[in-house]
Amino acid sequence: MQMLENFVNFVDSLSDKIGHLVGWMTTLMVLVVFYDTVMRYAFNEGNVALQELEWHLFAIVFLIGAAYTLKDGGHVRVDILYVSLSKKTKAWIDFLGVFVFLIPFCVMVILSTRGFIMNSWAIREISPDPGGLPARYILKTMIPLGFSLLIVQGLSEAAKNFMIIMGYKRQGDGS
Repeated sequence: MQMLENFVNFVDSLSDKIGHLVGWMTTLMVLVVFYDTVMRYAFNEGNVALQELEWHLFAIVFLIGAAYTLKDGGHVRVDILYVSLSKKTKAWIDFLGVFVFLIPFCVMVILSTRGFIMNSWAIREISPDPGGLPARYILKTMIPLGFSLLIVQGLSEAAKNFMIIMGYKRQGDGS
């Protein structure tokens, strides 16, 4: 169990670091949107690259931040029945959910976007809009990266739930 706990600690620490980075990227995104909005509506000056940067940052924040959100329990859950269940029953539901829903979905997304991303790299895809951003293929690479991080964090969550199911008390876990 100690090896499992070490894995959980490593993955959770990685997710925390990525979550911190995503927090700063979100701040940058807000500043870019604010600047773009002021320039468009106050000075009637639009910028295609700036608008694309907004959605590029949003995509990165969403894709890369999903694992951190999973770690902190921030994803949507139907709590009507879940809240009244025992800790062990919740652990079983969450444990099985990782292997039945989360990992298969993530693998499906990674595999189904492989050709899309490889084609983008092959042609060194850029924005089709005049004045748009270059290297769109790098942004598309965030798809498998984000979903891979989600798989790894899912395995960490499954390990935590397995420890609960087995009655193992993690070090520093007050519950």
